[in-house]
Amino acid sequence: MSELSVNHLLGIKYLNEKDIQLIFETADQFKEVINRPIKKVPSLRDITIANLFFENSTRTKLSFELAEKRLSADVINFSASQSSVKKGETLIDTVNNILSMKVDMVVMRHPNPGAGVFLSKHVNASIVNAGDGAHEHPTQALLDSYSIREKLGDVAGKNVVIVGDILHSRVALSNIFALKLQGANVKVCGPKTLLPTYIESLGVGVETNLRKALEWCDVANMLRVQNERLDISYFPSTREYTQLFGVNKALLDSLSKEIVIMHPGPINRGVEITSDVADSKQSIILNQVENGVAIRMAVIYLLAAKIKQ
Repeated sequence: MSELSVNHLLGIKYLNEKDIQLIFETADQFKEVINRPIKKVPSLRDITIANLFFENSTRTKLSFELAEKRLSADVINFSASQSSVKKGETLIDTVNNILSMKVDMVVMRHPNPGAGVFLSKHVNASIVNAGDGAHEHPTQALLDSYSIREKLGDVAGKNVVIVGDILHSRVALSNIFALKLQGANVKVCGPKTLLPTYIESLGVGVETNLRKALEWCDVANMLRVQNERLDISYFPSTREYTQLFGVNKALLDSLSKEIVIMHPGPINRGVEITSDVADSKQSIILNQVENGVAIRMAVIYLLAAKIKQ
């Protein structure tokens, strides 16, 4: 049995292409499990996983929890917004308390970039990064690539544009790493104020005209404007943003080809995409959600295989 080259999933930048293919092949098998009448396998009956969310999350947390339960792992949920972290307990204290309960794996979302890497050096458990600040969100990028592969047969050679707030987006960064690793061509599109200055050094193109970007691409991944992270105004108004960078059905239908629309969620309907785009046959947003469980099952299963050695 082939295995991952890493003991943790801290970011896509630590993976190689073989790791990604192994995760996808494993997810293929779990996708078949999810669609059975009995959706559980006993693979991780002896593994305990702690979900540590220091930032609010609904979809990612539910997806991980479902993946863990489908694999029959024991699950501990820990929401830092209601915990002693508010009383000044450090990340290490919190984790050591949880590890003293004999936890094998920690799935963590944290507002600080690099929190997962820090943790992996200090605790004896396998760490899965469920998002660290504006840095990385590796399982989201994996499920996005997996969804493209499922829809278009392969990721290599495809033209993918990521549209929106690239500056504050961990999804964008992880997606760029994952897509480049698999041989896709990547461009970013958005207001200049929301594009990082270093972006071209990652080997991606920049297109500030949305129509041109959509004519070029096979897949458009539409990011939401992260209002909770915008401490200053990066564009004049939401209405202006929508006029310049929002996708509606009329725009989609006017393109010279049919493109695939993706969105990591949650959607600001009517801002980055309209409802008739989100719910159209070109959208694979609901497939992404379903694939998220299969991908997270694959990641947890492959990391657990290394714990058991």
